[in-house]
Amino acid sequence: MDIQAIVKQVLEELGKTELKNVRPSTTPIYQEKVEKMIRSIVYEKEKVVRVNSPMDGEIIEKVQSITPARIGIGRTGTRMKTREYLDFRIDHAAAQDAVFRGVSKEFLSELNLPVLQSKSESMDEYLMNLDSGRKLDDASRKWAEKNLSKGKQVQIIVSDGLSSTGVEANIRDLLPALVQGLQVKNISLGEPVFIKRSRVWIQDELASITNCDVVISLIGERPGLATAKSISAYLIYRPSQDTVEADRTVISNIHDGGIPPVEAGAYLADLIGDVLKNKASGVKLTQLKLSSD
Repeated sequence: MDIQAIVKQVLEELGKTELKNVRPSTTPIYQEKVEKMIRSIVYEKEKVVRVNSPMDGEIIEKVQSITPARIGIGRTGTRMKTREYLDFRIDHAAAQDAVFRGVSKEFLSELNLPVLQSKSESMDEYLMNLDSGRKLDDASRKWAEKNLSKGKQVQIIVSDGLSSTGVEANIRDLLPALVQGLQVKNISLGEPVFIKRSRVWIQDELASITNCDVVISLIGERPGLATAKSISAYLIYRPSQDTVEADRTVISNIHDGGIPPVEAGAYLADLIGDVLKNKASGVKLTQLKLSSD
């Protein structure tokens, strides 16, 4: 039995009868109907204690409720049970999609931000050549030099990074909350931009172009098997050629299961206020705040 026939049989068993009168074939119409039906299936994970005869099932349930880790999944012989194996495969597929799928054109149109490009011409280059994601390509650099506001206090960068899924899941709420928080504090803001396939260090180049005080990158975080929808915020005060990683402040795990995006936006606005007040970020900012307490 070929894969199309298997899919058709499964869908019919699930009550999806729209394909019953469609003859299995390789025609585009059939393929389209099959794909439509597959996309309509919603797979819901459930946390259940699957350990056979556990000594304390209530404790396992309690731990499961407070962590996304795979705890109490049980085993069959030397391997995990089928349901947990399928959950694992689905999470792994979601992580791969987050990296390779890319932010959709519809989402970029909805954001309505200028779209720039790093020197990475493909995702393979982005993953294999770190430096290619740390600089704007020539066309983007020239556009930024000509069009972006100069001398503002803050410049915002949004980037797909390693999780386009995370960006699409969080930026709709995070970016407006951050912008509103900065406006309430009367902090001047340049035009936010979206930079495709960029890494954190690209903020140094954009800071030099815009002559801003603080540049903040909202970037897709490397996905894991717990979630593929997380983003991080990296910010730095007046980066230069002597900047090191310790000069950057980072807030990670921004997603519904970590720091909610709206809450993160408000917190980041407060944090930027501290950075501007102390004229420092990263380890230096922490040291200054500790010495003043």
